[in-house]
Amino acid sequence: MRAIRVASAALLGMTALTFTAPVAVVGDGHGDGHGDGNNNITSFGFSVQPSTIAAGGRVTLSVDGCGHDAKVSSGVFDTVTIPKGQPSATTMVDWDAKPGALYEVTFQCGSESGHTDLTIATGRPTNPTPVPIPPVQRGVRAGVGGSIAGFDIKEIGIGAVLIVGSVGVAWRMSRRRTADDS
Repeated sequence: MRAIRVASAALLGMTALTFTAPVAVVGDGHGDGHGDGNNNITSFGFSVQPSTIAAGGRVTLSVDGCGHDAKVSSGVFDTVTIPKGQPSATTMVDWDAKPGALYEVTFQCGSESGHTDLTIATGRPTNPTPVPIPPVQRGVRAGVGGSIAGFDIKEIGIGAVLIVGSVGVAWRMSRRRTADDS
C-alpha cells in the first residue's frame, strides 16, 4: 500500500512540475516576433493572419506585449496604427497587389521593429464586399444535467440529510450487531 501512495504522490508532483515549468520560445521562421533566423528578435510578439491572402482580401495584424501604439506598414496596404492596449487591427490588401508576390510587413513598437512576410495568392476574391456574419443562435443547454445550474437549495438540503442519515443508520446498525455478538 505504501508503494502505491508514494508512486501516486510522485506522479502528481511530476505533473504539477510539468505544468509550471517555463516554456522555451524558439523561432520557427514564421515571423511570429520571437525570431526567424534573421536576427528578427523583439520583446513583443506580432503576426499577420492569414499569411497568404488574395488581392483585395482582409488581414488581421496582431501584436502582443507592446507597451506603445504599434505601427504596421507594408507596400501592399496603408500604414495601420494599433492603439496601445488593443491586440489587433484589420486592414484590406490593395487590389493591385501582384499575385504570387511576397511582401514584407513591418511592425514598429516604440524603438523596436520586426518584420514578417505576407504572400499574395493567385486569383481574386469573387465578392470584395464583406459578408455579414449571421447572428449567434443559442443551442440547447445540453450537459448541465446533474450540475448546480438551476439548483434548488431545498432539494440539495434534503438530499444531504438523506445521505447523512443513511450513513448514520448503517454505522449504528453495524455497531449494534457487534454488541449483540459479544
